[in-house]
Amino acid sequence: MSSFNRRDFIKSVAALGAVSSTVATSVNAASATNQKNQTVMGLKVPAIDIVRVGFIGVGQRGAQHVRQMCHIDGVQIVAICDTDPLMLDKSIAHVTSANRPKPKRYTGNEYVYRDMLAVGDLDIVIISTPWLWHTPMAVDTMNAAAHAFVEVPAATTLEECWLLVDTAEKTQKNCMMMENVCYGRDELMVLNMVRKGLFGELLHGEAAYIHELRSHMKHTDRGMGIWRTKWHTTKNGNLYPTHGLGPISQYMGINRGDRFDFLTSMSSPALGRAAYAKRELPADNQWNNTRFTAGYMNTTMIKTIKGRSIVVQHDTTTPRPYSRHNLIQGVNGAFGGFPNRIAIDQLPQSIAWSFDKEHKHAVTKWKANGKRGRKPQSQNYHRWDSDMNKWYSNYDHPLWIEMGEMSAKNGGHGGMDFLMLWRMIYLLRNGLAQDQDVYDAAAWSAIFPISMDSVADRSNSKTIPDFTRGVWEKTKALDFDLGNG
Repeated sequence: MSSFNRRDFIKSVAALGAVSSTVATSVNAASATNQKNQTVMGLKVPAIDIVRVGFIGVGQRGAQHVRQMCHIDGVQIVAICDTDPLMLDKSIAHVTSANRPKPKRYTGNEYVYRDMLAVGDLDIVIISTPWLWHTPMAVDTMNAAAHAFVEVPAATTLEECWLLVDTAEKTQKNCMMMENVCYGRDELMVLNMVRKGLFGELLHGEAAYIHELRSHMKHTDRGMGIWRTKWHTTKNGNLYPTHGLGPISQYMGINRGDRFDFLTSMSSPALGRAAYAKRELPADNQWNNTRFTAGYMNTTMIKTIKGRSIVVQHDTTTPRPYSRHNLIQGVNGAFGGFPNRIAIDQLPQSIAWSFDKEHKHAVTKWKANGKRGRKPQSQNYHRWDSDMNKWYSNYDHPLWIEMGEMSAKNGGHGGMDFLMLWRMIYLLRNGLAQDQDVYDAAAWSAIFPISMDSVADRSNSKTIPDFTRGVWEKTKALDFDLGNG
């Protein structure tokens, strides 16, 4: 799973893609009218005292999950699977060095994970493999009576999105795409702001994954570049939409009171990676003899049923600073990320005085004007406020207040990775619904293939399916508090 540079693996992936596409197509044909399966919206399963965990794929990403799981109570790491014995043994050694029982070891061909699933001693499986394997492995996991927790994106085709939904509903198992960004401190704070009405009715959001990754093209043995770069040679659209889109979707209550309706997408020319390869790599390197198809900047615009707009961008090629945008606009103000900044029209009475005390010159002015009893509400929304400390003190999310220090200590993108894993286990142990479900996994991942369809069709709009089959209309947005009941 951590190495893609093996002939047999490449052949098997090609075969797997053909097989999964064929199977999923037949499922998709029936999905629009299939009402037999019971919804898994708000799915609660019986509380699990000790969560038995299996891992498929312990390359760079999966190995981090193993290390962090060793610091979470109520977890038993039962089994680990990877086609790379070196990476597999490193993760097993980390488990035992943490004074935990040695997990079972599975390695060999690309389907050896099925041997792990067949034993039937797992409650959940964490899947951290190349994208093409995500849906088949998640489906196999659910069919083996375990809950599937899969890295992003959960699917790369519409057929796979429907296959995940249908399988989750049939088996009544969780299928959560592990969108870690939803657990970042800033994203949680903004979610709390939205839930408390700070921005008023929401109108517009902006999301992105702008992350220069050209150096991945130098990977020759291990690393994401071995398999991830190949997607830039066959696709043209938003290849990786969920990091920025996940939080915006939660702010807006997508699939819970609103949903995606349609999108339009366009891409810039695909010039950046070829230029980088010519400059940085030997003339006979494979990337100097490959045609790149993915435009280095893709911009996709989504319209929701309620009429809100969302801009989603993808760029892993151009030399520029990292950004996920993370902008949300309401009738009363806006928050923007990278860097963090906020502009508010009317400040709520509940926090006005705490802000006033930080600006004594303003207090003096109010007293001089004889307005001692009035707390000013209007803010200077013509200028961004970039001092986040007072906003954190008033709006830090309860989940971060409770677990932020421990999450930061255990790491993973500032603590969001650990908090995500801890939260997953906490909800399972308490018999509560997960914060993200299979409908989120499908809707957020579907932007990848649907954006490609739009780009190929002169950016004409394309419909986004309702993966909830209408349940979104009757579902309230998650409170996302400590209890998520």
